[in-house]
Amino acid sequence: MNVNDVTPALPDVVTRYLTAHHLRDKESALATFHEGATVTDDGSTYTGRAAIGQWLGEAASEYTYTTELLRAESPDENHHVVTNRLEGDFPGGRVDLRFRFTLRAGLIEDLTIAP
Repeated sequence: MNVNDVTPALPDVVTRYLTAHHLRDKESALATFHEGATVTDDGSTYTGRAAIGQWLGEAASEYTYTTELLRAESPDENHHVVTNRLEGDFPGGRVDLRFRFTLRAGLIEDLTIAP
């Protein structure tokens, strides 16, 4: 997945996160978050870099999957929604997920991942 080819209008921090997430590069992904950021995924919320780092480590290793970027929307400069299709060995095998980003001062303040 070349995020830059598909989503040239997204802020750099979002494309850096998406690329790092795709490559399962925990440290690079973690560097895109504010210290007190929150991530909500699969009904759980993780607050702060330590908790987000743990989530990144678990989320990246739990299943094997491929990611296809379907679309990106930017309602304003601080809110961005990226829809990815994941296919893999997780229950159900295929899901379209929306990654809803809220930015503050050039970093991710909140990320909510849900269908």
